[in-house]
Amino acid sequence: MIQTFNNRTEKVGDDLKKNIAKESKFQIAAGIFSIYGYEALKTELRKIDSLKFIFTDPTFIELDKKNREQKQFYINSSYRQKSISGTEFEINLKNELKGKAIARECKKWIEQKVTFKTNAGSKYIQPHTTLINKENSFVYMGINEFSSAGFGYEKDNSILNQIIKTDDYETTKQYIQNFHEIWNDEKILRDVTEEVTDYIANLYKENSPQFIYYLILYHIFNEFLVDISEDELANERTGFKESVTWNKLYDFQRDAVLGIINKLERHNGCILADSVGLGKTFSALGVIKYYQERNRSILVLCPKKLGDNWLTFLNNYEDNPLIKDRLNYDVLYHTDLSRDKGESNGIDLSRVNWGNYDLVVIDESHNFRNNDPHKDHVTRYQKLLNDVMRKGVKTKVLMLSATPVNNRFTDLKNQLALAWEGETGIADERLGTEKSVEVILSNAQKIFNDWSKLPIEKRTSQELLANLNSNFDFFKLLDSVTIARSRKHIEKYYDVNKIGRFPNRLKPITHHADITDLENFIEISELYRELSRLSLAIYSPTEYIFESKMQFYSELYDTNISEKSSFKQSHREKSLQTLMRVNLLKRLESSVDSFRITLNKFIQANETTIKQIINFEANGGDRYTEAIHLNDIDLDADSDDWQNDESCVGGKVRVRLADMNTSGWKQDLEADVRVAKAILREMMRVGPEHDTKLNDLKDLIGNKFVNPINPGNKKVLIFSAFADTVNYLYNNISGYCKNTYGLECAKITGSDDNKCTLKIDTSFNNLLINFSPRSKERRNIEAPQIDVLIATDCISEGQNLQDCDTLINYDIHWNPVRIIQRFGRIDRIGSINQDIQLINFWPQLSLDDYINLKSRVENKMFMVDATATGEDNVLTNKSSDLLFRKKQLEKLQEEVVDIEDMGSGLSITDLGLNDFRMDLVNYVKENGSMDSVATGMHTVCEKDVERGIEEGVIYVLRNINNGVNIDNSNQLHPFYLVYLKTDGSILSSHLDVKNTLDILRALCKDRDEPIKEVYEPFNDETDDGKNMQRYSSLLNKAIEAILNVKDESEVDSLFSGGGTTALVNSIKGLEDFELLAFVVVR
Repeated sequence: MIQTFNNRTEKVGDDLKKNIAKESKFQIAAGIFSIYGYEALKTELRKIDSLKFIFTDPTFIELDKKNREQKQFYINSSYRQKSISGTEFEINLKNELKGKAIARECKKWIEQKVTFKTNAGSKYIQPHTTLINKENSFVYMGINEFSSAGFGYEKDNSILNQIIKTDDYETTKQYIQNFHEIWNDEKILRDVTEEVTDYIANLYKENSPQFIYYLILYHIFNEFLVDISEDELANERTGFKESVTWNKLYDFQRDAVLGIINKLERHNGCILADSVGLGKTFSALGVIKYYQERNRSILVLCPKKLGDNWLTFLNNYEDNPLIKDRLNYDVLYHTDLSRDKGESNGIDLSRVNWGNYDLVVIDESHNFRNNDPHKDHVTRYQKLLNDVMRKGVKTKVLMLSATPVNNRFTDLKNQLALAWEGETGIADERLGTEKSVEVILSNAQKIFNDWSKLPIEKRTSQELLANLNSNFDFFKLLDSVTIARSRKHIEKYYDVNKIGRFPNRLKPITHHADITDLENFIEISELYRELSRLSLAIYSPTEYIFESKMQFYSELYDTNISEKSSFKQSHREKSLQTLMRVNLLKRLESSVDSFRITLNKFIQANETTIKQIINFEANGGDRYTEAIHLNDIDLDADSDDWQNDESCVGGKVRVRLADMNTSGWKQDLEADVRVAKAILREMMRVGPEHDTKLNDLKDLIGNKFVNPINPGNKKVLIFSAFADTVNYLYNNISGYCKNTYGLECAKITGSDDNKCTLKIDTSFNNLLINFSPRSKERRNIEAPQIDVLIATDCISEGQNLQDCDTLINYDIHWNPVRIIQRFGRIDRIGSINQDIQLINFWPQLSLDDYINLKSRVENKMFMVDATATGEDNVLTNKSSDLLFRKKQLEKLQEEVVDIEDMGSGLSITDLGLNDFRMDLVNYVKENGSMDSVATGMHTVCEKDVERGIEEGVIYVLRNINNGVNIDNSNQLHPFYLVYLKTDGSILSSHLDVKNTLDILRALCKDRDEPIKEVYEPFNDETDDGKNMQRYSSLLNKAIEAILNVKDESEVDSLFSGGGTTALVNSIKGLEDFELLAFVVVR
């Protein structure tokens, strides 16, 4: 009799249940064997005598993956192995989380009743099932899987599949005979019973946290492994891992080096934007050493003030800790790009072959964030792009910066454009994004602009990131070409016992100092009023050009930005006036001496110009005046670049006095001289003995000596923005410190005018070595040390001075980022100091008055009409941000925070997934592929209260509805990670994938044994996996959370211009998600 089953209304499984008898024998040939097939019929299967199972295609047989013909066989074989733990049609069953208990029972049954063999070759074996009873036998044709779906209990993807059953004696006899013949043919079949039972045993064994961590990474980043070529990974055969440099690196720096090499090879560029104090220089040296071992030509481009840093590692110096590595690279300065002759570090600039460098490392790369146009002048940026990146050999670029983004994504675009040789308008396939870098960052800028208009209390970094989630490609771009870790990230997710801890930051001391204790001295508010009376006409000669001559000078000196807008010389002059006003105020805040020097220079410059005018008016003739032509700098009141002579490249603007209203100009100049002289007379009254601020500084140093923060530590680092102030302080406190407390002092100003009370070489590096001998690895431990170092910002970046535990800002920088960067000299990982102290001198004003003053100054900043270009304004009036700046400065009075925590906007830290990829690459290199490892497995980890890792479960899911990325907001789609508390509340949602992966890494990495203390209680709670209701319910909640986030955003989308996604993306729920693994935290 013939019977058919469609597995919809008539299920073949029900028929098998009826016909399986005691002592039945099974002969099965099928492609798949699943433990859920056993579970579906287990009551009946326990009664049988035996089961012989043939895998119809090669399974559990080693195949050569490199052989093209066998690659597909390998993939299919891997799929068949994984299906033992459940097929793609048994997701609902797997999500009940009973697999562990079922696997244990199934293995026991197999050991008693089942033998497995596999087709060892490519010959075809027809799938069929034969049930042999004592009285009768049955053959079922069309059961392709021994699974719940194959038996009709779960829906599969078949459209037309009839299973035919026959009990015809001759037919069944023939099937039994044929099966018997090949069963015993060792040329056709190979016994794999042991392999199957071992595989099933692995489904219920206790897994180490590390194994599950790498299994999760393998699923998520497997495509990365497939795409990546050998050339894109660091080649260890170069021997760079045996170098001194590599062995000096902390774990997190090694992770960065390997990631940077991968990004340089894959995308030609990388920005390393680790936070202040994390040693970016050493990470870069690790990369340099790698490329040096590959015989590559390397250039380091750095600001002049950091030149000694890089040169130290090249030379045969006692203080070169990497001397054995014989590093070899050229060091040139940012400003050398503007020069075509002369020498720099022994290199003849007229002969440099800029196009022949294989790797360029740019320190403080944010200095290249502007690519503004200039008339008849090649900017440094353009020179770098055209002569270094585009010409000659293919050049890779590594950029180092703690602040790669200011407040415009254009900053990031201009730096990244170097890697793409300026072609950021074309989509790059290797990025895996549909849009170009330009479009991605332009979209991000719009989101940032909207965010910046939010009320202050809502304007948080978290809010900005949440909004940026809609720009999915933005995260892909950052992940591809940046590495940026925060201090918090390193402390939380790396072993601080190996790398050392950061010191504890004490609450900052805010010190308000009066100018003097003299009676009847001008009030500070009156002083500010007098300064605001200055017209600063000397900096704006073009304002006095006759109307009839304006067109001539406009054509000569204005810069056309586009057809509709231009950047006029008059704009530059207005900006310069603002910057000089800022300069006077900053110098007044700094020290009376610095203010006097600047005021005196201002008076002299005015008087010289007045004499020229008087001479011209008396004698006539063809005389000129010159104005500064600001070029290629960041015209920003928070930047000090413009004060640096090196920045004023491009020469002077010359104006004929005959073309000017000289009498009007002279009148304004004379008025300024009168005001300035009156202020200077008042300031001259203040000698060092009456300089209250100076005397307060002496008291602070004395108090530190008497009451050290850390036992025996006498060191103090004092910063001022101005060399004049540094000179004044050194002259007035070095003798006092030595005579009163026996403290040795030194000053560094970036010029050759360094000094020290010790009789030692006063070169830049030598003073730093003797101030911080431990961090600088000075060989002579017993030699005297410098205790008090006074310096300008020439040492505020790129220096490790962690021997010191107290830093004093003698003048507060208007940009809070600079304050944090200065503090980063002593606030560093591996410090021997338990505590460190920041002391800030503030003007004798309330913060509100201080902010209002800044507002009045900056409101005079001239705005350029560049709206027609769609770009940001060249000069930005930031008065709208003043409240925000006030919030930042208030914060700094209470605590020292990291730059990325200032909440000031764009921070790209802790967004990339590089560490996880590199973890996986290294694991697979050592342990091989994880292709055939089953899904749905778990591990149990210990909670870590100190790191904020609470009890709960982390589920890792794959969305099998491939067409859908929920709201295009999950950067890991189709993978979803959700971390829930045991009560079902969300600790980390699927949109916060980086955070969840960080937690997994912290919990699991290097834990290569199952943790008995937590898995045994878990097994007791779940009755060895039989009672998983609680965890299955939490899994449902995890999927609901994913869908609920989607629902919320659908409601939002109803009110947005783009229409709704509600009708487009249909995700059914539980059956749309396959559980890949889960981690229980107890």
